[in-house]
This record gives sequence, structure tokens and C-alpha cells, in this order.
Amino acid sequence: MAAMYGVYHGPEGLKTIAQRVHGLAATFAAGLKKLGTITVSFDETTAIEDVDTLFKVFSLGKPVTFTAASLAPEVQNVIPSGLVRETPYMTHPIFNSFHTEHELLRYISKLQSKDLSLCHSMIPLGSCAMKLNATTEMMPVTWPAFADMHPFAPTEQAEGYQEMFKNLGDMLCTVTGFDSFSLQPNAGAAGEYAGLMVIPHGTNPASAAMCGMKIITVGTDAKGNINIEEVRKAAEANKDKLSALMVTYPSTHGVYEEGIDEICKIIHDNNGGQVYMDGANMNAQVGLTSPGWIGADVCHLNLHKTFCIPHGGGGPGVGPIGVKKHLAPYLPSHPVVGTGGLPAPEKAEPLGTISAAPWGSAIILPISYTYIAMMGSKGLTDASKIAILNANYMAKRLESHYPILFRGVNGIVAHEFIVDLRPLKTTAGIEPEDVAKRLIDYGFHGPTMSWPVPGTLMIEPTESESKAELDRFCDALISIREEIAEIEKGNANINNNVIKVFCSTSFE
Repeated sequence: MAAMYGVYHGPEGLKTIAQRVHGLAATFAAGLKKLGTITVSFDETTAIEDVDTLFKVFSLGKPVTFTAASLAPEVQNVIPSGLVRETPYMTHPIFNSFHTEHELLRYISKLQSKDLSLCHSMIPLGSCAMKLNATTEMMPVTWPAFADMHPFAPTEQAEGYQEMFKNLGDMLCTVTGFDSFSLQPNAGAAGEYAGLMVIPHGTNPASAAMCGMKIITVGTDAKGNINIEEVRKAAEANKDKLSALMVTYPSTHGVYEEGIDEICKIIHDNNGGQVYMDGANMNAQVGLTSPGWIGADVCHLNLHKTFCIPHGGGGPGVGPIGVKKHLAPYLPSHPVVGTGGLPAPEKAEPLGTISAAPWGSAIILPISYTYIAMMGSKGLTDASKIAILNANYMAKRLESHYPILFRGVNGIVAHEFIVDLRPLKTTAGIEPEDVAKRLIDYGFHGPTMSWPVPGTLMIEPTESESKAELDRFCDALISIREEIAEIEKGNANINNNVIKVFCSTSFE
């Protein structure tokens, strides 16, 4: 939206808006100085008549002996010359081409026609949970009662919002097994930061390193599980200074850690550490297990994954953080509006403010609230089961064509799985990005590439896809494997073949 705003107005339009807004504000400020009262902010929607109306409001019933038009000449060129921009900006043709509504509408439509979204086909990005964003869940975001509420509106004027905050927090506590939640972090990264400050620790080694912690990496076994003996040795060796264990469950390898409860017990018992669980894979837990039941002390969720807030294009997101009772006093606070967890013990202080707004991206919280309320406990549990079933169905269909890198002890995967393409680099010169780009020709968004294992694809179908769509995607990958086989047999050139150079606007 911001980009299209810039495209429509262009550099000169934005400059004109800024000059006009500043002029109105300066004019109003000059008038208020005459009236001896406060100042107000303006934007491009303000008219000079609005300024005259405000003068009457602030004059407290006294006659206003001036107008905005008469004051305007007095406040021209009030920006110091040293602050006036002289260099060109927004020089790209895009920002200098479409300045009528008709032109902009056509430009946006052309961009839309090039996009591939969930409206078109499955987006199987592993560890992203690109699931259905139901229309019913999305509609409340457009309601003025939600959309037009200011973050700092008096709480007595936002009782509906307050009730939703409480109910959503209670719902998330029930789902996760935690005692308290903060809705303030407005992205997964913000949730990570909140976790960093609460323990302090984070959900990745980089965040822990940022606060000066020493990172100890623990290995995995051949099935992708955490090496429990390595955890035990590392915890005991560092028991006097152990901060926390960082763990994702199910693991990003797409398997349930069979020893997760034992791992949590090792960290807690005699070693004094806390357990931080990354909630990115919560879509395989809801209704079946929970971070709190497993043994985690703190966990951030991605409401823009498991709980259906759209996150294509980078946001917005919500990364609320849930904690056990002993960490609740340290949840994010806010200097303007009271937020946080349970009452703080003596000398304990919350970690501070994570978001400028007390409840973060509050306007999109109705999406997750509506999703949970409509699904109910049975629906949420069924969704987790179907997500796991879909992933295992796809893994089974593909296993005779591609190696499936990790499986659990029962031979199953969790809600996602990893396809190993590394052998194809040797046999056919094919890289993961080649397969991902070829999938576009078949009408699909590529899966997550080379993460968490280089040379692989990580696939997550979610519960939202039908068997027909799962089969269509599997058929595409199987067809691509047959195309690769032609390269391996020498029937297709290793550098000039349909996978590396083929491009089509449609595929039947």
C-alpha cells in the first residue's frame, strides 16, 4: 500500500503534500500561539477550512480575529534552509509514471496478474504454515470499530478490544499450557526479542550472541533428533552459568523429538536453566500436546502462521510470547498503557516495551481470535491431525522418487518434511533452485530451499489443502524427477534442458 501511494503521487506529489501539511500545521501553530493553547498534527486530508474550525474550538468561545488564510503568509519558508532537501529522490520511472487513479489501477492489476498466491495454488513453504486465511476471519479487520480505533484510545472507549485481548490471551494459554501471554510483540522477530529479554535468551544462536552469551551447538543423530547425551554433557559442564536451551518442536527437520521431555528435564534439574521453545511449528502441536506440558518455560507463537493471519509479502505479523508463572512478571510493559503479566514480585521489573503500541498489531488480532473461536477445541485438534496426515501422505507418494531426509522412529514425519536433492547435483547438475523454478512452470510456488539443510527442499502442505491439490503438487514433482532422469540418461543436455531454461506462461 505504501509503495502504491508513492507510485501514485511521485516525488513532486509527495513534496507538495509535505509542504501543504507543514504549512497547515505551522499556520495552526501560529494561531494557537495567539490563543495561548496546545498544538495538533495534520496530514494531507486536512483542509484549510478545518484549521479555521479548530481555531474556533480552541478559542473557548471567544471571537477569532484571524483566519488560516490570513496567517498562512506569515509561516511560509519556516523550514531552516539547512534542512531543505536539494538532491533528487524517487527517480525510478515507476514513481514518475502513474499519477491518475486509472493508470494506477491498471498498474496494480498488472502486478497482481504476475503474482502467485494461495488464491491460485498451494504454497508449500516449509516452516511457514501457508494455510487458509478464511474470509470470515478477515472481515472484522474492515469493521470501523476495529480499524478506526487509535492504539492509545482510553480503555473505557475500547471495551470490546479489551475483552478480545483477554479472551485471546486466555485461549492461547489454554492451547499452549502457559500461565500468561503478552500480545505486544508484533512479529516473530519481536517475539524472539521478547524471549531474549525475559530469560534472557532467544530462538536462535544469533539473538543469544547479541546479548553476549556463549553458544554451544548440540548435534543430532541420523534420524534428525537432538543428541540427548550431548545435551546432558553440555548442561552439566555449564551448570553454573547455563541460561537456557533453545529448541524447536517438532524439529525443523520435520520430526517429533521423542526425547523432548527428558531434554527439558536435563535443563531444569540441577542445571538451573530455562527452556525456550520456538513456536514456529505449533501447527503440529495444537490440541495434541503443548509447549507448557512438554516442559518449556517460554515460547513465542506466530499468529501469522498457525493462527491464520496472512503473511505473504512480509507481514504484518503477530509474535505473542507465552510464559510460565515464574516469568510472567517480566513480560513486556508499556509506559502509556498498563500491560504485562502477573503482578511483579518485589524488585522485579518487566523487560520494557517491545512495540510502540501497547498491544502490538492489534488490528489483525481479530483474525486469530475468530479462527480459534470458530474452530473450537475439536476443530483445532483436527486441523493439527490433518496437517500431519497431509505431510505424511505427500512424503509417502514422493519417497520412491526422492529421498526423504528425516523420519521419526515410527517412520513418519510431523507436519513438514525434507526432500533431499543433493545427489541430483552430481548426477544431473540440478540444484534446489532449479526444481523450485520448474515448479513455477507447473503453477506452484517453490518450497523452502536449502534450509535447514543445504541442497534440500522443505515442504509443508498444512491442513488447508485437498487431496486433489496434494496430488497435483506431487505429480508435478514426480514429473520433474522424470525430466531429471532424462538428463541422467544423457537424453537431455546437462546445461540446456527444460528444467534450467524452460519458461512458459501456462502449463497444461
